[in-house]
Amino acid sequence: MNILDKIVLRKQQEVADAKALVSVKDLEESIYFQRKPYSFKEFLLADDRTGIIAEFKRRSPSKGLINGVADVAEVTQAYNNAGASALSVLTDIDFFGGKTDDILGARASNNIPILRKDFMIDEYQILEAKAWGADIILLIASILTPQQIKDFGKFAQSLGLNVLLEVHNLEELERSICPNLDAIGVNNRNLGDFTVNIQTSFDLVDRIPDEFLKISESAISNPKTIKELKAASFNGFLIGENFMKTANPGAAMEDFVRAL
Repeated sequence: MNILDKIVLRKQQEVADAKALVSVKDLEESIYFQRKPYSFKEFLLADDRTGIIAEFKRRSPSKGLINGVADVAEVTQAYNNAGASALSVLTDIDFFGGKTDDILGARASNNIPILRKDFMIDEYQILEAKAWGADIILLIASILTPQQIKDFGKFAQSLGLNVLLEVHNLEELERSICPNLDAIGVNNRNLGDFTVNIQTSFDLVDRIPDEFLKISESAISNPKTIKELKAASFNGFLIGENFMKTANPGAAMEDFVRAL
């Protein structure tokens, strides 16, 4: 059993526990459930934004603790001010140290799209994302069937949410493409063993239909890489660890953007 299998197994229990604690009705009556989500495309392609999806991540299974002291409101506001097109906030508890308060704190402090970064295996989690003020959900092809991707994407879009599909190889991409998506992200990190290779993005970019926003995720630590990815037709660039591993993630992003 690899780390991804362990995460999904734990996630099933986590979702069951959440359902027992908070009803669907409670989620639907929460403060953010009626708000209209921001358009991912509008912010990603805006001239005054960078295309960077800046991530707030406390820890990871491969690196352990990345940043245990960062304040979510302070960091995400700094990302926003530096030109982030969207924010990615980890909500997985056991493996990434995320929590509901992180996404709520980011939402209360920012007026740009927020991606709920988690391992989505149940429609209940999509309702949670809406209730917590997220604008985008992540669907990971390697843990979902094509039918689940289609159903979850359709359900999310019916709530006004944007849908980002994450793939790691051509096989996942070809079996997962459906109309109920807004963006397709190529994760340069292998979630089975957590190795990274930026070449994955360049290999897959031309196989992603142009009707979808194209995102490159992980292994981006140099402004030069973003220039090359842009030239290859990518619209967005998810960066997390590169900023979060510093003492001041917001300042690290400012320096990065200045180099762009």
